Amino acid sequence: MESKDKFFRKKSTLNCRGKILSLDTPLVMGILNVTPDSFFADSRLSSIDEVLHRTEAMLRDGADMLDLGGYSSRPGAAEVSVAEELDRVIPAVEAIMQHFPETIISVDTFRAKVAEESIAAGASIINDIAGGNLDEAMFETVARLQVPYILMHMRGTPQTMNSLTDYNDLVLEVIDELQAKVAQLKNLGVNDIILDPGFGFAKTVDQNFELMRRLEELRILELPLLVGVSRKSMTYKYLGIDQSEALAGTIALNTIALGKGADILRVHDVKETKQTIQLYTKVAH
Repeated sequence: MESKDKFFRKKSTLNCRGKILSLDTPLVMGILNVTPDSFFADSRLSSIDEVLHRTEAMLRDGADMLDLGGYSSRPGAAEVSVAEELDRVIPAVEAIMQHFPETIISVDTFRAKVAEESIAAGASIINDIAGGNLDEAMFETVARLQVPYILMHMRGTPQTMNSLTDYNDLVLEVIDELQAKVAQLKNLGVNDIILDPGFGFAKTVDQNFELMRRLEELRILELPLLVGVSRKSMTYKYLGIDQSEALAGTIALNTIALGKGADILRVHDVKETKQTIQLYTKVAH
């Protein structure tokens, strides 16, 4: 493991609008959904007061950044207009920055206009589940804004992705598809790129497990790695439980991900994930 770490030299910092985040210790990204239909009901926030209350709790529990989404990306999710997504996201970003001005906010969107307005409102990172596929202006927008960009692997749209799960070699194809986009982003001058292999997006439950098993192969791209498996189907469907019972399974998978090189864990349960990282780091180092 040690020699691998030395061979693949990953970028170890992120520049979030002048605030430098170190990746020497894995970071926790807390999930904030300003949507009525996100897959995990307990993560849905319907008012600014709820957003601020959850933000305060996550920051208190040790979240290093928050990921705010106004468009549910669960399989088969309803379409949301750009105007509606902006109406959900921008007031939440502004409220968080007003009350907790040091917060690093990532906005979960695949639309360049939402990305641009979110950064103007105070967000620091763009998290694009579509990896640029659903808005051709996204890459140029992120390059111009000069903010970190989370490049996720997905095929199709949230409405069609479940039918696009044919791969000859899942992990090699994920790497190839990400690598081509990394080259485009670097050519445009994007400095901070974070990879997300897209657990649950255009992948079956079995494919999610293969992806986790071979996660360290993504180190070849020498970029920070974000893993988002929190309460997803690979946990609760495989175990035959409800999402509300999936915390232990999520922690187990996140611990495995840490051992395979994850730098950021995107989660609903910040406190428990922070504790997991503390214990993992103590043993690993």
